[in-house]
Formats: sequence, structure tokens, C-alpha cells
Amino acid sequence: MSDANAETQYTDFRPPKVNPWLIAVVVSLAAFMEVLDTSIANVALPHIAGDLGASNDESTWVLTSYLVSNAIILPISGWFVGFLGRKRFFMICIVLFTLSSLLCGVSFSLGFLLVARIIQGAGGGGLQPMAQAILADTFPPEKRGVAFSLYGVTAIVAPSIGPTLGGWITDNYSWRWIFYINLPVGLIALYLVYKLIEDPSHLTGKRKAGGVKVDYIGFGLLALGVAALQIMLDKGQEDDWFGSHFILTLAIIAGVCLTGLVVYEWFQKDPIVDVKLFKHRNFAVASLVMFMVGALSFASTVLMPQFLQTLMGYTAQTAGMVMSVAAMVLLMELPIVGQLTTRFQARYLIAFGWLALACTMYLSTKRIDLLISFGSATWLRVLQYVPLGFIFIPASTVAYLGIAGERNNAVAGLINFMRNIGSSVGTSMVVTIIARRSQFHEHSLGENASGLNSHFEDAIRGTAGKLAEGGLSAPGAHQQALLRFYHTLESQAATLAYIDTYFVLSVSAAIMFGLSFALAKNDPHRGVKASLH
Repeated sequence: MSDANAETQYTDFRPPKVNPWLIAVVVSLAAFMEVLDTSIANVALPHIAGDLGASNDESTWVLTSYLVSNAIILPISGWFVGFLGRKRFFMICIVLFTLSSLLCGVSFSLGFLLVARIIQGAGGGGLQPMAQAILADTFPPEKRGVAFSLYGVTAIVAPSIGPTLGGWITDNYSWRWIFYINLPVGLIALYLVYKLIEDPSHLTGKRKAGGVKVDYIGFGLLALGVAALQIMLDKGQEDDWFGSHFILTLAIIAGVCLTGLVVYEWFQKDPIVDVKLFKHRNFAVASLVMFMVGALSFASTVLMPQFLQTLMGYTAQTAGMVMSVAAMVLLMELPIVGQLTTRFQARYLIAFGWLALACTMYLSTKRIDLLISFGSATWLRVLQYVPLGFIFIPASTVAYLGIAGERNNAVAGLINFMRNIGSSVGTSMVVTIIARRSQFHEHSLGENASGLNSHFEDAIRGTAGKLAEGGLSAPGAHQQALLRFYHTLESQAATLAYIDTYFVLSVSAAIMFGLSFALAKNDPHRGVKASLH
């Protein structure tokens, strides 16, 4: 896009009839409700399984079913806007999400709950991108960074407090209330959207011109490809990845369908997924940045509480407190970063964020051990989380630069889709690395724990002697000593695996630091494109 065209896009902005910050709060409320549900049910799975007579493995489909339907709707939300209108589509999504939350709460069987979760995921899939697109149309380009700081609360703070809130509700009330709490929020959001939100002229004009035809082939390729990809990522480690014919089949289906989708949609006049957006360099780079934001933020969100609970003996609520402190710090940081987007180029803020994240992830490799205190773990988590605000908000802002306003909905859908897929990839990646590296380190440490190692034999005899003094027989004391040392070996091997995982995250962030400069320059004072060269 030339400077002249960008200037036209800037001057064509029309402010809303009501206070834009009121609109921002309303749409962010709806999005927050949806993002919270991506993580709030995690800690309740054992309770759900026990109450509905399902196994633990079967209960994980409560998460998978939601993620699959959610991921399918995200990239096609722009198409739905062209077909229904943005306000109408947004309200339909709120209604679907709220009613399905009620159905989840009253579920009497796992099958009924899964159907309700599929509907809930479909309704929720439109809430995130529509909230972001409405913000993009409500605020002029130079103020979008500040507006997206509010949206950042939904995208990167909600997943952190979700497990803590879900654990507290489940322990004190019932798992059903993690769904019931959506009802008042959904009804309030529905009323306020109806009263305050209006479609911009470029959307209403497009609908009156004849609407959009249904792209059945594109939708079929998208649904099948995304479903296969999500299930593969969710079940991969559990089924030993490509050692499983099931996972291999899913990988082939996902690869063929998603590749076919890109090729097919490229030549369609009214594509269900606007893949030509990736011709814009800023959008393509911003999409990669958001993919990595999802991957690293969710990866680190999985790592810390898992380490604290499995190796340090923390309860879910105590581990959640570590996560919540970081979320609260980020909550205070986001408005500051929003203001910085009006003073500094987005690519510099993003580069700073990746560099800081690389440093804090590397610091984690030096600080993580079995003697870490609650305070140290909390501060380490804060340091891991603070850089994300410097990445998320500027990346959300620059993704729209140089793109016509009528494509804002498609931009929002694809950006959020990339972040959600990134979160699934990041979660699967860290779970796999921890499992594989734990096995590696356990084998390496075990080579030294044998009868050929005199220090090991002396330690076993010493421990067995103390146990025998406590009343155990000699054979029993020796067996207990071996069990204790094996437990210690397992813990040490797992700790080394966590250190390896943080190192991988550090390297990934360092690579993204370099790629940040692939973003084109932008004028932070006006929000319009300065150059695409």
C-alpha cells in the first residue's frame, strides 16, 4: 500500500456515537469470558470424569472438543461477518456461548457435555476476533495500541488466572459452576452489545450489495484439516506421536487438507478464509509473531505450575497463586505498553519483548531447582510474563497496517487463529520435551547409580542403616533405601528436563528477536504506514 492510500485509510476513520472506551470494555468482557473457558476447565477434569462416570482419558475430550470447534470458527469469522453482519454475528456468538455454558453445567453424561462443549467452542470462536476487529474500527490507528492493551487482558491474562479460578470454584462449589458463571456475564454482554455496537458503513454496504456465497469446499477442507491438526497436537504425546498410526493418519489429513485449503482459497472470488492477506508482509510477520506468542505464553503457563505441583508438592491453588501474581503485574503493564506504541515503532517494542523473554527464559534455566522458594518462583514467573505485553500489543496493532478497513474482520480472525494454534503447538511441544528429556536424563543418571559406583553403594548402606535403626529389617531397609534414591533420581531427571525445555524456549525467543526487524516501519504518532519497502 502506498503512503497516499494509507493516508486515505487514516482520514476515512469515523468515530463511534458512544464513548469508544465503553465499547472497548463491553467487547473485551465478552472475549474475556471466552478465553477464560479455554483453561478454566483443565483442573476440573478429574471431578468431571468422576461425576459423569468417565475415565480420565475420556474426560480430556472436554478440552479437545472445545479447541477443535473454536479453531475452525476463528479463521472464517470474517466470512460470517460478510454473511450476517458483524453486530449480528457477535450477538449470535454470545447467545451460543452463553446457552451452551448452561447446557455444560446441567450435563448428565459425557456425550451430552461434549456436544455442549462443541457448541460452546463454536460460539466462542467468533468472540475473540470480533472483539479485536471492533476495537480496530472503533479507535483511530494511532490509538489502537492503547485499545489493544485492554484486549490484551483477555488474550494473555485470562489463561493464567483460569486454572486458579477453576480450581477454587471446583474445590469450594462444583465443577458445574465453572460453566454457570458465564450466564450473567453473557447476558450483560449481550444487552450492552445490542445497545452500543453498530456496524461500520463499509460492512453494511457490502451486505446490501448481495452478501457472500457459501464456500462449501473451503469450509470442508478447513474443518477437516483443523480438526485433525488439533486432535493430533492434543493426543500426540499420549499416543507416542508418529509411532501411532492414528497420529500419523491425522498428520497426513491435516497436511493435505490445509495445503489444499490455501491453494483452493487463493483462486476463489469470495474465499471463506482470506489467505491472500499473507501477501502483506506486515500481516505475515505479525501472524508468525502471534503464533509464537501463543506457543511461548502457553508453554510457560504449563511449565511452572506443572513443575511446582509434580516436583515441589504444591497444591493446585498454591501453584495458581504463583501464576496469578504474574497476571496481575501484566495487567498493570499493558496500559503502559499501549502508550509506548504511540511513541516508538512497533518493531522495536516487539524486538525488545523477544530479547527480554529470551533472557528471562535463559535465567529460568539457572534458577529452576528442587530448592526454589515460593517467592523465587513467583518472581521468576513475573519475569517470564512481563515481556509478553511488549510483543502482543504492538503485533496486534501492526497486523492491520496497510490493509483496507473492510478486511479488519478477516485480519482479526486469522491473527487469533494463529495464536490459538500456536498455543496448542507450544503446549504439545513442552509436554513432549519434558517426557523425552526426563527419560534421557534418567538413563544418564542411572548409569552412575550402580554397584560399580562406590559412592552410590556407600550412600545406600548409610541410608539403609538409618532405616534399620528405625525398626526395619535389613532387607526391608535396603529396599526402602533403593526406592528413596530412585525417587530422588526421577526428580533430578525431571528437573533437568524442565531446564532443557526453558533453554529451548530461550532459543526460540532469541530467533524471534531477529525476525522482529522484518516488520516494516510504522509512524507511531499517526498509526499509518510509512513504508513497506
